[in-house]
Amino acid sequence: MNNEGPGPFLEGKCLVAMPSLHDAYFMRSVVYVCAHSEEGAMGIIVNHPAQGVNFVDLLLQLKVIEDSDKPRVEESIGRHRVLAGGPVDASRGFVLHSPDYRAAEATMTIDDSVSMTATLDVLRAIAQGEGPERAVLALGYAGWSPGQLEKEILANSWMICPADASLLFDQEHEAKYERALGAIGVDLRFLADEAGHA
Repeated sequence: MNNEGPGPFLEGKCLVAMPSLHDAYFMRSVVYVCAHSEEGAMGIIVNHPAQGVNFVDLLLQLKVIEDSDKPRVEESIGRHRVLAGGPVDASRGFVLHSPDYRAAEATMTIDDSVSMTATLDVLRAIAQGEGPERAVLALGYAGWSPGQLEKEILANSWMICPADASLLFDQEHEAKYERALGAIGVDLRFLADEAGHA
């Protein structure tokens, strides 16, 4: 076990990429950890909007709404952006949301304030105004094999920060990286590109 957090597993926390992490998907990313066990980890990048993907157009493409619904849906949720959640299964949608929505066995409770649903039911509910109070839709996810995330943390690729609802759900995606660093008292201007080892 390391001293990177209160316990060995990071479910319900955020990973913040160190400046030395130059991977195209993960550079300057904030990843919400949805599942973490001895079998590996799974998370959603919550601050990188998907390029060229419009939320309402995606609902049309998935046949969640009809053309006639588009003006109404655009008015209510048109400001929502689709996130690039990670490189794994990038054509599949994952919705992180507040716990006021539940779709039987399809919804996974992560902690007291966040759940995840990966079926079209949650998108239908959102489009009809009956969905969760707060939600973000991501295409794809980030995955780590057993022990991989722990090794990356020990190699100073990630910092760990607490997750809060505004960090996950608000639409100010471009500011989330600095906000996540600020939540753990780190100023990006003073963060070296290469972290040292004590």
